[in-house]
Amino acid sequence: MRHFAVLLAVALAAVPAQAQTNAEAEAQALDLLKRGIAFRTVAGPGNQTFDYATYLKSVLVAGGFADADVRVEKLGDTAYLIARYRGTGKAGAKPILISGHMDVVEAKPADWARDPFTPVVENGFLFGRGSSDNKFDVSTFVASMVQLKREGFKPGRDVVLLFSGDEETGMKTTAALAEQFHDAELLLNIDGGGGDMDEAGKPVMFGVQGAEKSYADFELSVTNPGGHSSAPRKPNAIYQLAAALQKIEAYQFPGQVNEITKASWAATAARTQDPKLADAMRRFAANPADAEALATLRADPGYVGQTGTTCVATMVNAGHATNALPQRATANINCRIFPGTPITQVQAKIAELIGDPAVQVTKVESGSVPSDASPLRPDLMKVITKAVHARFPEVSVVPVMSSGATDSMWFRGKGVPSYGVSPLFMKSSDSFAHGLNERIPVSEIAPAITFYKAVIRDLAK
Repeated sequence: MRHFAVLLAVALAAVPAQAQTNAEAEAQALDLLKRGIAFRTVAGPGNQTFDYATYLKSVLVAGGFADADVRVEKLGDTAYLIARYRGTGKAGAKPILISGHMDVVEAKPADWARDPFTPVVENGFLFGRGSSDNKFDVSTFVASMVQLKREGFKPGRDVVLLFSGDEETGMKTTAALAEQFHDAELLLNIDGGGGDMDEAGKPVMFGVQGAEKSYADFELSVTNPGGHSSAPRKPNAIYQLAAALQKIEAYQFPGQVNEITKASWAATAARTQDPKLADAMRRFAANPADAEALATLRADPGYVGQTGTTCVATMVNAGHATNALPQRATANINCRIFPGTPITQVQAKIAELIGDPAVQVTKVESGSVPSDASPLRPDLMKVITKAVHARFPEVSVVPVMSSGATDSMWFRGKGVPSYGVSPLFMKSSDSFAHGLNERIPVSEIAPAITFYKAVIRDLAK
């Protein structure tokens, strides 16, 4: 027995300390993720977000959180969770907020190779709806907080978990959370940012999401008395709408940059092998009015969203019968608006481009609010860089702007600097968020816990 004990001690000594101390958290995170996927947290009938939030509360309370410090609130057919990791009351220290969402995009079992709400581990991947967006981060972060409780960590300031229940739809829970929690040092959004790997599995960069474009839908509508199709006459609602759409298609909004995207363009140019493309990035960052550089970047679907405001037609509907002149024609224009640009300004530009008072331009309520870019914080970037470099010393840590919307926009709108910091590293070919057969590498669980623990320890001390 003594000989075995010596061998065991030697074996443990060869394992990194963090792997020893986090083993329980890693097992718990995998279990949380499997159980979490089984909760059908999809908007509409049968929504199980409240049940999922209640389950997470039970895990947090069992892990050392006071029952009174974990609250689950219903809101419509969904719910949100608030959990407070109490600090020691360091003088003048505002809380750090952690946001993430528990809901997922709908998934039809008939379309999937596996049931989307039954977790399956195959070839090192865990498959299931929400596995990457966003139950991986919810699970690993909860496990990280419970592990910090086990270790007796006492932050100097409060750390407040805010898990929303409808980020993929109306974001009403996020709006409610931001209304309650806007006096904070900063917010870390575990549904944003993250690491990129190339197709060989080599880490390329880590993005800290410091800005996101505003989401806006505008309905174009034309009405007409109509009539019999055997007697065509002008105006025709369909032709009027078609003319308006052509004018929108022909227009490109000016190029724009900010502190976040300038840094992102510089970092991306440094690792871009195509010299012409890299040169366009550098020139555009220096001068967003450079027409040639702008044209080069906007010709690439991977970069067009970073160059400024974009608007595109996504839906059309017209007419009521095959043998009748159209009485109504409508189209949806979806815009992703550069931070700092008012939505009303874009709406006015669309109306100006169309130049036809018969075409009404109406903003469609989408649950989105505009938000300016968050300031680059050297203290935060230092902490994130330290945590990333503990795993990948050579990886560039870069501030980035998201072309889509996340919960962060509500907090930025309330004046809380917000940053996406998910530690998940993946190849783009492995990413199926919102799509069929969504999955995550199980091997990412351990480094995610190490990352979250390190960041919280440094920021909340």
